Amino acid sequence: MTEETENPVPAAGEGRPDESAPDGARTPVPPGRTASATPITLPDGRAPKRVRSFVRRGRLSALTLERLETLGPERALPEGPFDPAAAFGRRAPLVLEIGCGHGHAAIAYAAAFPEHDILAMDVHTPGLARMLAEAEAAGVPNLRIEQGDAVVFLEERVADATFDAIHLFFPDPWRKKKHTKRRFVSPTNLDLLARVLRPGGHVLVATDQDFYAAHVLGEVAAHPRFTARRIERPSWRPGEGFEAKGIAAGRTINELRLDLVG
Repeated sequence: MTEETENPVPAAGEGRPDESAPDGARTPVPPGRTASATPITLPDGRAPKRVRSFVRRGRLSALTLERLETLGPERALPEGPFDPAAAFGRRAPLVLEIGCGHGHAAIAYAAAFPEHDILAMDVHTPGLARMLAEAEAAGVPNLRIEQGDAVVFLEERVADATFDAIHLFFPDPWRKKKHTKRRFVSPTNLDLLARVLRPGGHVLVATDQDFYAAHVLGEVAAHPRFTARRIERPSWRPGEGFEAKGIAAGRTINELRLDLVG
């Protein structure tokens, strides 16, 4: 198995036969248009009910609000279509982490690969506020944050072939059968990830739940745009949070890499 540590995403311009611009510029979104595919509607014209893979919680403390107000403007994305060059001030290999929590993995990645940029997303504002403080202390200029539903963000604000890699570490496994549809890795979301990944891109998934790993492998096996394999644990990722709890409970950490094909 190959360990994803030294060069987890290709250098700018490598393995991208669809790039015509010599500087690796991404195709801009025309003014007045979104970056998403055609919205799905029901026969009566209504939009289908969205299935979320998360549950909203809590109120914001004074400390959270202070961190958002003082540190947020420098790292939070502006509204509108996502423009990586404008957000980061450069063009570089770009990674998205979905469900970043307190941001330990994203901050570690940003520190380990300063030549890359990483966008960390989560729906829980307090965790992002804490992440802002820790990113400031770590001194990682190549990290940005976005609060909200990743599916909505990718559908409505992200152009095709934007990311070189996507990280999904310890997502909610939604153990109950009636909640299976809430699991993030699904045929619809795999379609979405395939659209926003650049040629040669990949998704890294980590979970301490064997049934969820089996679920991911099953979904990928049935999908025409991805292949899956088990890999070694990335050495740059800190062993904290759910990973540490899983190991303490005697569970195996499943490390998967989903490669975009076609």
